[in-house]
Amino acid sequence: MEMTDRRAEDKTITGQAQNTSIADFDPPKKAKTKKFAIACGVLASMTSILLGYDIGVMSGASLFIKENLKISDVQVEIMNGTLNLYSLIGSALAGRTSDWIGRRYTIVLAGTIFFIGALLMGFAPNYAFLMFGRFVAGVGVGYALMIAPVYTAEISPASFRGFLTSFPEVFVNIGILLGYVSNYAFSKLPIHLNWRIMLGVGAFPSVILAVGVLAMPESPRWLVMQGRLGDAKRVLQKTSESIEECQLRLDDIKEAAGIPKESNDDVVQVSKRSHGEGVWKELLLHPTPAVRHILIAALGIHFFEQSSGIDSVVLYSPRIFEKAGITSYDHKLLATVAVGVVKTIFILVATVFLDKFGRRPLLLTSVAGMVFSLSCLGASLTIVDQQHGKIMWAIVLCITMVLLNVAFFSIGLGPITWVYSSEIFPLQLRAQGCSMGVAVNRVTSGVISMTFISLYKAITIGGAFFLYAGIAAVGWVFFYMLYPETQGRTLEDMEVLFGKYHKWREANALLQKAKQVDGDDKGQVH
Repeated sequence: MEMTDRRAEDKTITGQAQNTSIADFDPPKKAKTKKFAIACGVLASMTSILLGYDIGVMSGASLFIKENLKISDVQVEIMNGTLNLYSLIGSALAGRTSDWIGRRYTIVLAGTIFFIGALLMGFAPNYAFLMFGRFVAGVGVGYALMIAPVYTAEISPASFRGFLTSFPEVFVNIGILLGYVSNYAFSKLPIHLNWRIMLGVGAFPSVILAVGVLAMPESPRWLVMQGRLGDAKRVLQKTSESIEECQLRLDDIKEAAGIPKESNDDVVQVSKRSHGEGVWKELLLHPTPAVRHILIAALGIHFFEQSSGIDSVVLYSPRIFEKAGITSYDHKLLATVAVGVVKTIFILVATVFLDKFGRRPLLLTSVAGMVFSLSCLGASLTIVDQQHGKIMWAIVLCITMVLLNVAFFSIGLGPITWVYSSEIFPLQLRAQGCSMGVAVNRVTSGVISMTFISLYKAITIGGAFFLYAGIAAVGWVFFYMLYPETQGRTLEDMEVLFGKYHKWREANALLQKAKQVDGDDKGQVH
């Protein structure tokens, strides 16, 4: 990391921002390149449909599985939550696998594993076999969750990286909505069939995905790490908005990978560490202040995304609506479909605003809104819990607050978790850093979804949501203190921005000054 630190010093002393941001060029935007980069981002991000579908479908399928297989509430919790823990195996392997076989083939591998898992779940004759299917599907989900944001961040130009890197979260939401719709569509079938079809249908998206991904190019950053500069340049030409931007991105990646800028051969020799060796030491044992700050920020945002209870709201929404006083299967599943629709609409709104307003304002607004909606949900459920008859206004308030909670989550914390954590790591540490973030995300998600029923039985359902509101409030303070704005920064700028912890504004000012000086120099040259 010495080279990176030296580069940061150069920027602040001479005022020469070597990684000039894309905004400094004003070429006419090329619709073709933008469409190509968006197509690649969409295809890679579609892997997230697999996780979303599983979360959505299990909210309704678990009602029928419980009745059909005669299992207890604890077994339902374990069944719902363990997929998250199993996905740890996939995300732990994905960093090394993607450095070894490339980002593209790792996506194909994720789809293949999930396909096998979905079929096993669909044909499960008993609880034990179903759990084995969930284990296989979980490994596939872990691979998909780690690799989609990494690939998308690496192929996107900085000008619309936030828009593209939020796609994985968009597709998680589309998957959840499809799962909810599948619940409602198949709920009228006989009970021994309906949940099996709900789970088995999840195999189809993975086939389409694995085939579609083969049409995508490999990540330019991975190609440079393999010494394949000619191939990397060809991909960058297709995904950059000008020749200058393409050269800038290539120079930045070469510098980060330890390849001299003047090296222009199609294939060059690179140090063996490009395959992932020595990275863990640099990430965990001897991190620079910047890397330590980046690691705290990436793991922190993944922890708070899940510990604020979003999986409890999404996975157990039929139970929440039942506690609020909605009793029929049909009405519960319909209300749950409404949750999926709201979640999907707001995530689409967020993709447009991410690069317009920046990460910080959306993140802080989102978490503040979650604190409010979770507190109101806790209060309304407590009122319903203590009354014996139906209280119509409290039922309406419960449904409104569930919808408001998923809306606030989807407009900020949901997509920004993946955008932020995939764009702040330096190139050499990105795959492993992101896989650590996914590991924290899945463990926290597993704990939340495996304890919700037991938690609300112990401290009441209202108390459970007050607890989540408290955690979200702590998260807001954490984000406010430690999270610099990354909008429009090149991926290689990040190490200058991080390392000052709560004094990150000073580093931001230095970068702005360096950029301004560089702009003035350009003006004098012209």
